[in-house]
Amino acid sequence: MTPSPLNVNNLEQPSADQLRRMPKVELHCHLDGSMRPETMLELAREQNVALPRSNPEELRAYMRADNVSSLEDYLARFEATISVLQTPEALERAAYELVQDVSKDGVRYIEVRNAPRLNTRTGLTEDEVMDATMRGLARAESDSGTVARFIACSLRQWSPEVSVQTAELAVRYMDRGVVGFDIAGGEAGNPAGAHAAAFLYAREHFLGVTCHAGEGDGPGSIEQALFLCGAYRIGHGVRAGENAELLSFLRDRQIPLELCPTSNVQTRAVESFAEHPVKRYLDYGIAVTLNTDNRLISGITLTSEFTRLVRELGFTVDDLARCVMNGCNAAFLPLPEREKLVARIGTELRRDWAYSG
Repeated sequence: MTPSPLNVNNLEQPSADQLRRMPKVELHCHLDGSMRPETMLELAREQNVALPRSNPEELRAYMRADNVSSLEDYLARFEATISVLQTPEALERAAYELVQDVSKDGVRYIEVRNAPRLNTRTGLTEDEVMDATMRGLARAESDSGTVARFIACSLRQWSPEVSVQTAELAVRYMDRGVVGFDIAGGEAGNPAGAHAAAFLYAREHFLGVTCHAGEGDGPGSIEQALFLCGAYRIGHGVRAGENAELLSFLRDRQIPLELCPTSNVQTRAVESFAEHPVKRYLDYGIAVTLNTDNRLISGITLTSEFTRLVRELGFTVDDLARCVMNGCNAAFLPLPEREKLVARIGTELRRDWAYSG
C-alpha cells in the first residue's frame, strides 16, 4: 500500500519510521544470509540439525558478524543457515519469508541471490533447489506486491566447470524469474577471471551479469570483473577508490556499485562506518546503490542502513532517493518492466519525498 504523503519540510532529519516508508530497491541480498532465526530453529528441529544456539535471540546474536577478522571469517557464518536449507520446503519458506520481510521494510523490488549447489548436500538436485526457491519468491510477490527476482551464484573457490554449470542452470530458469548470474566467495587468491567462460555463457544467453569484487581484494579484482568477466554491475566494489582511473571509468560509464556499508565494515573492506566512501562515491557521480548484503548476518535492514547513513555520513533524503533510483535503473529487468519501476518509484519519491531528480 502506498503511504500517505509526508511533511517533507521535516525531513532534514527523518525518523527511522519515516525512512521505513520510503520506497526502496535491493539488488544485493543473499538468501542464506537473511533468514529468520526462529525459522532456522524450526527447520533444524524438523531436519535433526544441530545449530550453535537453541534460543532465537541468542542465535540472532551469534549469527551477527560484528567481530570477524576477514571476509572469509564473515562467510563462515553461513554454515549454520546453509545446514537447514537442504529441503524444498525449507528453501521455499526462506525465500517467501525474505520477500515478506523486505516488503515491510519498504522494498518494492528485490533481486535475491543464492548458490544452488550449496543446497544439494542431502540429495536435492539443483533444479529442485531452483524450483523450490522460485515457488517461494513467486508466492511472496503475489502476497506482498514486492517484485522478486533471482540471481544464481557460483563461488570463486569452485572449479570453472562448476561455474559454467551454474550459468547454464540460471539460463534454463530465465522464464521463471532468474535475471542474473554472479560469483561470490573469498576473493583473495581466487580470481574471477578463472571463471570467464561462465560469465560469457550467461552474457551470450542475454542474462544479467554481476560479480562480487573489490571487497576482499583490491581494484584489480574489479578490473577482472569488468574486463575479463564483462560484469554489468559490481557486487560491493567498495575498494574502487584505491585506483583513481578505475573510479573515473566506473563513473563515466555509469557502472552500478552494489554497496553494502555495514557489511563492508564487518568484512574489514573498510575500517569503520565513518570512513566508508559511499557518500564520496555518490557525490563523485558513481551509480551507487544501497543494499543489506545479509540481513541476518549483518544485523540490519535497509531502513536501519538508510537511518545510519543520514545520522553518521550526512546523507540527505535526496541522496537516498538518488541511490534508490540508481537501483531502479540498474535492475536486471526487461526494459518495459524497468521503465515501469523507474516511473512508479520516481513518481512516489517526487510526490512524497521532494526528490529533485
